[in-house]
Amino acid sequence: MAVTLERSSWPDYAPDQGELSSRVAAEAYVGGVCFKLGPPALIGAELEWLTAGPTGSRPSLQQLAAALGSHAPTSIAPDSAAVPLPGGSMVTIEPGGQIELSSAPFADPAALTQNLRADATRLRELLAARQISIFAAAADAGRPAQRLLRMPRYTAMEDRFGGVGPFGALMMCNTAATQVSVDAGADPAEVRARWTALYVLGPTLIAAFACSPRLHGVPPGDWASQRMRTWLRLDPSRTRPPVADWADPITSYAHWALDVPLLCVRCTDLDADWSPPPGATFADWLSGALDDEVGRRPTRADLDYHLTTLFPPVRASGHLEVRYLDTQPGEGWTTPISLFDALLSTPAVVAEATGLAAPTAGEWLTAARRGLADPQLRRAAVDVLELAAAHARTPSAAMELARAANRCRAGRSPLAEVASSGSGAGGPR
Repeated sequence: MAVTLERSSWPDYAPDQGELSSRVAAEAYVGGVCFKLGPPALIGAELEWLTAGPTGSRPSLQQLAAALGSHAPTSIAPDSAAVPLPGGSMVTIEPGGQIELSSAPFADPAALTQNLRADATRLRELLAARQISIFAAAADAGRPAQRLLRMPRYTAMEDRFGGVGPFGALMMCNTAATQVSVDAGADPAEVRARWTALYVLGPTLIAAFACSPRLHGVPPGDWASQRMRTWLRLDPSRTRPPVADWADPITSYAHWALDVPLLCVRCTDLDADWSPPPGATFADWLSGALDDEVGRRPTRADLDYHLTTLFPPVRASGHLEVRYLDTQPGEGWTTPISLFDALLSTPAVVAEATGLAAPTAGEWLTAARRGLADPQLRRAAVDVLELAAAHARTPSAAMELARAANRCRAGRSPLAEVASSGSGAGGPR
């Protein structure tokens, strides 16, 4: 899900308290901070898990903070040093008590996997000492949504999403994702190609990795990814940018970002209501339209914060965050890392992957609902995974991707694959 506000471990993160002189200046700033240009070299990942205490209920924030010690994020332990785990991963907590590891970026995906696996093991050890378990499940099938983090950001978010039935609370509290982050590109042309590929690939890869058919409290309906269903039902102005019309992602993303309605307006009083005037956008605030309601104009730091309240399937944060995949069972999270590393390895492979997935581009709803049961999505998933296997960096990554292609060819979800192996998937009850 990744809706928390945490400082990125990616290079060149530099919040700026300076004032914004105009919309033109604000859009130029967004383009610069959201798309760092340079030869693609780095890859990172974020892993999210559901958490449960010994009785299956959610652990309290106090229990989580005690278990994490110096690694606890300041969102649950304000005086914490928030020390990274030994492999460089930062720990964050989501509104419903889900726990997330945000890796350091690595030039070698094998090093990323090794360090992230070691940090995940250490995280389990820390939590187990306080009888807290973590579960690799993309959707909580057994417990109602319950928000633990009471920060004003999440109160404003809950209010904003309250008009879409249970989907907002379920997304915030009962879902988890596997995310992969990659460099944006060396120049605007490469950024456009990589950005386009990640969006065109979205429905194909949602279908390939969908593994959340059950979610407690969701309205009736058969879905391959109930997690993605929650996102598709949320505020489309914030979660579904019109990327099909974007010839230049850098300028278009900046223009779109300023026209997304404000989710919240920060103030120093954590007990205050951070809800913005209904429908007001960041551009409205910048133009002076909110002078009476807010009492000040936004700074660059306010714009930095606003950017963290945008939840598109691929988010520009200096690098590109791929946010559309379900949390994978077991250690299945290694496969998306190998996949994106291979598919983005050269401009030629990027172009070929885009072409293979093009017939299913835009089929987000079908992918989330039907997954691999849709013949066109299944065929595209097999083709894309076979392409990735052919361009994998190591023989082990190639074998992993080939197994995933075979799974998709057979129409089996990651959960079905785990079940057939007899290893089980588990989860809080």
